[in-house]
Amino acid sequence: MSRNSTPGFRVNAATGTHRGDRLYQQDQVEIIGHPRQAGCLLAVVADGMGGKSGGRKAADQVVLTARQLFERFTPGEEDPGSFLNQLAAEAHLMIKLTAITTEEEPHSTLAAFLVMPDRQCHWVHTGDSRIYHFRGPSLVKRTMDHSFVQRLVDEGQITEAEAAVHPQSNLLTGCLGTVQEPTPTVTQVERLEVGDSLIACSDGLWHYFSPRELGTVLHSLAPREAAELLIDKARQRAHGGGDNLSLAVVRLDALA
Repeated sequence: MSRNSTPGFRVNAATGTHRGDRLYQQDQVEIIGHPRQAGCLLAVVADGMGGKSGGRKAADQVVLTARQLFERFTPGEEDPGSFLNQLAAEAHLMIKLTAITTEEEPHSTLAAFLVMPDRQCHWVHTGDSRIYHFRGPSLVKRTMDHSFVQRLVDEGQITEAEAAVHPQSNLLTGCLGTVQEPTPTVTQVERLEVGDSLIACSDGLWHYFSPRELGTVLHSLAPREAAELLIDKARQRAHGGGDNLSLAVVRLDALA
């Protein structure tokens, strides 16, 4: 858990991971506090794919790239959206370079959000790892998956409920490390308020929860306890068939 204090609010954060019922862990998650600016942080979730070690290598590259770029990022001087686009582009390139030296085909999703000291928030995603923004227990906004079933939902061919059990629900239309250049979505979120929560998570977690359930848990519990509860409940609901799962939770609390 990490805490940073800035005028008017306190950032309360936690991460969680579980291998699920897979033989190896390919997800990576990290929350990085800015080295020079209090109240500025970057949360990153990467769901790797591509062989026993290929997926983990891809996810590792995403987090490593995020650390390196965030170290050099200057809040207030550099554009947050440009920074997040650069993160996606450079992570994609590093994954492709990794693939050249191996026989694997590593790919990774990306879901990252940047919280600024003035409570502005920006996020970037590609693939089916998601970011949710809650105000109290209520959903304000979430990312839309870059996936085949999301496209069917958007076109009105299937419902959200049908998408959840669709046999091709794991088919992505965009991620990092593919031959085709990724087209990540970068979004500016409305200004965060005290009591707001953000969660970035892989599909191994969000698949088992409605937005209402996520919002209620994040509003009711501190981030560490919320992360533990969500992992435990996802494991129960997977009934022995769960994917790797990872999550990063950030909540803005009032100063005591």
